Amino acid sequence: MFGLCFGFSLGFVLILLFSRLFLMQLIGMPAIFSDFDSSGSAKALHYTFVIQEVSYTRLCNHTKNILTVNGLYPGPTISARKGDIVYVQVINKGNKNITIHWHGVNQPRDPWSDGPEYITQCPIQSRANFTQRIQFTEEEGTLWWHAHSEFDSATVHGAIVVRPKLGSSFPFPQPHKEFILILGEWWNANITDVYNNAMQSGCDFQISDANTINGQPGGFAPCSANDTFKMQVDQGERYLLRVINAAMRSEFFFAIANHNVTVVGSDASYTKPYVNKYIMITPGQTFDLLLDADQFPNSSAPYRYYIYATPFFDGNIKGPRDPNATVAILEYKTNSTAPPPIPVSPSLPNFDNISAATVFTVGLRSLVSSDHPVDVPQTVDMSMYVTLAVNKRKFPIGLCPGLTSERFAASVNNASFQNPQISILDAYYSSVPGIYSPNFPEKPPLFYNFTDAQLIFPSPLLYVEKSTKVTVLEYNTTVEIVFQGTNMLGGENHPMHLHGHSFYVVGTGFGNFNNQTDPLSYNLVDPPRQSTIGVPKNGWATIRFRAANPGVWFMHCHVDRHMLWGMDVVFITKNGNSTDAKIMPPPADKPPC
Repeated sequence: MFGLCFGFSLGFVLILLFSRLFLMQLIGMPAIFSDFDSSGSAKALHYTFVIQEVSYTRLCNHTKNILTVNGLYPGPTISARKGDIVYVQVINKGNKNITIHWHGVNQPRDPWSDGPEYITQCPIQSRANFTQRIQFTEEEGTLWWHAHSEFDSATVHGAIVVRPKLGSSFPFPQPHKEFILILGEWWNANITDVYNNAMQSGCDFQISDANTINGQPGGFAPCSANDTFKMQVDQGERYLLRVINAAMRSEFFFAIANHNVTVVGSDASYTKPYVNKYIMITPGQTFDLLLDADQFPNSSAPYRYYIYATPFFDGNIKGPRDPNATVAILEYKTNSTAPPPIPVSPSLPNFDNISAATVFTVGLRSLVSSDHPVDVPQTVDMSMYVTLAVNKRKFPIGLCPGLTSERFAASVNNASFQNPQISILDAYYSSVPGIYSPNFPEKPPLFYNFTDAQLIFPSPLLYVEKSTKVTVLEYNTTVEIVFQGTNMLGGENHPMHLHGHSFYVVGTGFGNFNNQTDPLSYNLVDPPRQSTIGVPKNGWATIRFRAANPGVWFMHCHVDRHMLWGMDVVFITKNGNSTDAKIMPPPADKPPC
């Protein structure tokens, strides 16, 4: 009798489970399930991401099909707690191959699920699927996920929210409510056409038609006022804002009219509370901000407070840049049904105010507490000095005005990265020869005045060749990288992102790095811990990390056109001696090449 009852109960539960999965897939929602241990703490979460084309309209009836996850733009939010494992079944119902990357997640020992195409996997083919495993071991705060193939990240992206473990709490007062604010871009043109036109011609990429907050250009863009994202708050309450820069090109100054914000986290690591009127956020970065709704305690609340994101640009102002501001609205809840009649706009730095961007960035510090300690490497086993440059390539046929028989390229230490035909991870794990060469240079081939304003022409390093070079690290090596910005073809800020690791930003400055004097100013006590750092135009930034994550890991500029032009390098970290210091075996369903 017990067996019959148990069998019936189990069968009933399975019917309910699969019925719910079918229903949620049918209506385009993410399917989310949890497994629990005996204490009730969630240990595993299961999501379903369906890649599909859906029709969207922006900017006065510009309607087009865009690639989405579950029909949503931006896509669904992944919510978990520190220590959880999330399984995401990616079902590709789109008309092209794609990959998904979990930005800022270290993925210990498991590069197979990291996502960059031809680095750790071949793309998920149309009508195929792949289940990716995401481990939240150290991260706590806001991250994001996005496509890591071609230009698909423009519409295929969403937030990741990692809360403290059950029984622990934020290192700041519990907020009344949370809001996610994703900064992005919108092109009226088909995004695949934008990518193909640039890559085939060798020209620069077309600038977007609008910047967005949560997929909406905001009330200052044509035909967009009615759909502007609104954030309603109660007077006297505190809110947590999770701000993500998912843009392909633009850094942003971000502010809220008449309100300060307090930075309490960046890239899923806590910071010392840092009060400011604005933030500057590079592509790929995230910030956790506390907002006190402290305006107008009376019930009338007659003001509409604009939330602004305006592009920051430190490159050549004569070159192409994105001038489009995007807005959302903060409103105080009232008993009145009439909209607040008086708009208030924030005062933001000018688009080219390098000083304002620098002042904000250098003010970030790690929290450093017993619950959130830091582990800054005090000594270094391996030092790298890497230059970042936008270059050119010689080409038989030139299609761009001003680039006859040439096309744009980009490089790290004058090596311009080229994706192989199979993934580097597959080649490394299975010892396939000829896919990559382990000789990425640890310093540039020629030292010169990298920040010379007259560097643009001529230069022996202006032209580069494509190659697939990697750096091989012994397990547990402490690594220091000095990123040096250059003025090649004008130069601009480069947000460098490292997969598989978070790093400490121990120093930054302007001019050419001086290895005798600049290290004296390093912060080895409480530097910010991040996974993306903006290297200033005509300046440098130094990071340190411990290579204790065996596998293949991508490092690249998060300005997508620079990454696609070759401003990338790959690190291979060897296995350690113990079982828990070795790369996991590949999943059975990994996409074929």
